[in-house]
Amino acid sequence: MTIFQTAIPYNPLDQRPLPGIQPDSMETWLHWDDAFAAQMQHREALLRDRRADVLALDPSAEPAAQELLDLVLYHAYPGCSDHVTRPDGQQVVIDRAQPMETLCKLVQEDICILQKHGEEHVLTGAVLCFPASWRLSEKFMRPLIDIHVPVDSYDDDIARRVQRLFDGIRPGRPLWRFNALWYDDAELHQPRSAHEPRHIKDPGSAPYLRSEKQTLLRLPQTQAVVFTIHTYVLKADSLPNIENPA
Repeated sequence: MTIFQTAIPYNPLDQRPLPGIQPDSMETWLHWDDAFAAQMQHREALLRDRRADVLALDPSAEPAAQELLDLVLYHAYPGCSDHVTRPDGQQVVIDRAQPMETLCKLVQEDICILQKHGEEHVLTGAVLCFPASWRLSEKFMRPLIDIHVPVDSYDDDIARRVQRLFDGIRPGRPLWRFNALWYDDAELHQPRSAHEPRHIKDPGSAPYLRSEKQTLLRLPQTQAVVFTIHTYVLKADSLPNIENPA
């Protein structure tokens, strides 16, 4: 399935050194865009047909998932209780027995829950419909450094800086970064084993630009860190349509 945005609210070609973190706000933490309806249909199809590939939750992360569901409802669907009406007009029943599945049906963002185990943050829960060349099954219940092993620029120094960053995240004060990835295939669901890494395209050498707005937020009660990923796919020849370049 090919789903494109026609615009993006930052300049994905703006070069920033790793980790490229900047402050965000709770008002812009979650975002609807012009691909909302199509992406949500794709998410629900993946949840139905490939549930084991896109959803995982360790029992230890259940309280964090419940807290996150409440937070998303508060910010994205204020005043709703047992069901919501999405921007595309579809109704979603709030199933608190399945918090990650419900979250998958509420927002465009993929969501990872990371909890501190010893000195490192570990991926203990996720709904990951649109992976950019990685597999949830290989990263689930693994520490942060292992999640980033395939990234050549993610060396020991960057790993220490990112762990310090995670330790310093405060509730109500999200942080965000973005990336820019060139792809020959516009499909959003692109799982790939770390043992078969994707050949990285040079900037501008592929027909599609895939960019992720990645946001980090700490939950105030469970203290888990939430990593959200809003994925944009644009045709290379449409890149001038950039809103509010950073």
